[in-house]
Amino acid sequence: MREHYGENKRNILMAGRALIAQKGYSSVGLSEILAAAAIPKGSFYHYFGSKEQYGRELIEHYVAGYLESLERVLGDPAHGASARERLLTYWGYWLESQCCQELEQRCLVVKLSAEVADLSEDMRQALHQGTQAFIERIAACIAQGIAEGSLHTVLHPLATAAMLYQQWLGASLLSRLSRDRAPMEAAMLVTRRVLVLPEAG
Repeated sequence: MREHYGENKRNILMAGRALIAQKGYSSVGLSEILAAAAIPKGSFYHYFGSKEQYGRELIEHYVAGYLESLERVLGDPAHGASARERLLTYWGYWLESQCCQELEQRCLVVKLSAEVADLSEDMRQALHQGTQAFIERIAACIAQGIAEGSLHTVLHPLATAAMLYQQWLGASLLSRLSRDRAPMEAAMLVTRRVLVLPEAG
């Protein structure tokens, strides 16, 4: 019974994520989410106390999955890849995924940040805590690159990670506005220059 409850709750979260990634949080109704999840109408409050609680849990679910993806890319090197190479793989994946036509694959942080920052304190905090966790994981990989010699020693891991992450969030927003990948390509160019090899500096 508990397993069935957990599966239904996850289905509601995943269905809502796809819809919200396309339309935004405020534009998606509870009945639409339940229909997409194939859950009977009126069942929402069996799983979530409010739409705001649902939004917070959706963000937390997204953050947990994103951190797992980050770990797969930035974690222990595969085939001897350096930390610098792993970081560039991550940013390359960001470029391709955020320029794709599949809206549900795009970053939920980019989609929701401006919308919910003044709408819900709980959701704002969940997004803020999530992005801080992303930045800290990127910073750990930068620190590893400095230690192993694949990144320049003048880099400050946390400040560099924050700067790059903020740059990519901005580029993602500009790409959406322009419907052009040029801002993302520019972000990749700057990222490559920041993550320059010591001998190239």
